Amino acid sequence: MDLRSDTVTKPTPEMRRAMAEAEVGDDVYAEDPTVNRLEARAAEIFGRGAGLFVPTGSMGNSVAMRMHTRPGQEIVCEEKGHIYNYEMASMSALAGCLARPVATPDGILTWPLVKAAVRLKSPFRAQTGLIACENTHNIAGGKVLPTENAEEICAEAQALGIPVHLDGARIFNAAVALGKHVREITAKFDSLTFCFSKGLGAPVGSMLLGTCEFIAQARQHRKILGGGMRQVGVLAAAALVALEKSPQRLHIDHENAKVLAEKLAAIPGIRLDPKEVVTNIIVFDVSGTGRSAFEISEKLKAYRILANGLSPAIMRMVTHSDVDRNGCLRAAEVLARIVQGVSAAISDSRIS
Repeated sequence: MDLRSDTVTKPTPEMRRAMAEAEVGDDVYAEDPTVNRLEARAAEIFGRGAGLFVPTGSMGNSVAMRMHTRPGQEIVCEEKGHIYNYEMASMSALAGCLARPVATPDGILTWPLVKAAVRLKSPFRAQTGLIACENTHNIAGGKVLPTENAEEICAEAQALGIPVHLDGARIFNAAVALGKHVREITAKFDSLTFCFSKGLGAPVGSMLLGTCEFIAQARQHRKILGGGMRQVGVLAAAALVALEKSPQRLHIDHENAKVLAEKLAAIPGIRLDPKEVVTNIIVFDVSGTGRSAFEISEKLKAYRILANGLSPAIMRMVTHSDVDRNGCLRAAEVLARIVQGVSAAISDSRIS
């Protein structure tokens, strides 16, 4: 029972068949027909000029940062954002930029908060080169960036000549939660990335989207970063299945996360508001249990349940296509018994 992330999903039988039968060519020469179909289809869905298939979302974000900025500038982002905390300082190592993190009460950026962090031309301070948003916001518990927030940030920033990039790794989850099409909630961004290998369930890959000119130049930066791939249609084939089929079932993951959150919130010592769980990510405080998140994580492993501690006080659980409702209920039961100090009474047969 793996609740560490939706990155642990295994490809479906349909994906495996598509991979085995994929028509391939050399993608560096833009001759892989399956990759070309994937990029064109993604661009069509999002209403963009073109797309670029990249191995990871981190690489897609790095390419975008290099494209939009120049060394010595700053990138404004939310302080708990993935692009700042979980991508190995790539904005400095690969784009030559500093982060200007913005504190928010709930992980949701607003233009007034962003505006206060923007630095225009000055002889003393680094200039803002890019604003980066995240939707859904991973470490904020899968929070969804409201479309009106995104549109205001984009309009005001672009009026100042500052581009806005979206780390949309789980953008389809956001669209399901909002009841809107992905094109509608991403239209104003200058560029965006999304992942095939998280909630959509494909084994590998992400997509970078932008104008035709932007993507043509992005191919060069992908090559610089070592992302030029050859007969990669075997991976693109699985991503195509994920793109067409998986968004239709994401509501199941959201429903399972809500049920799991309600069960967790009922455990003494755990601080969590189930009403705030709107997608497939649950982040909760275990400090009131008298046990650390890392200790609880280790004890869960004994019952073949995996969940990550983000800090001594905070745990995260993520639902996905390889997790069912019964599994969520079992995980909550086991965690409750661990917290109560009676974990030895749980039978392995009940959590297999």
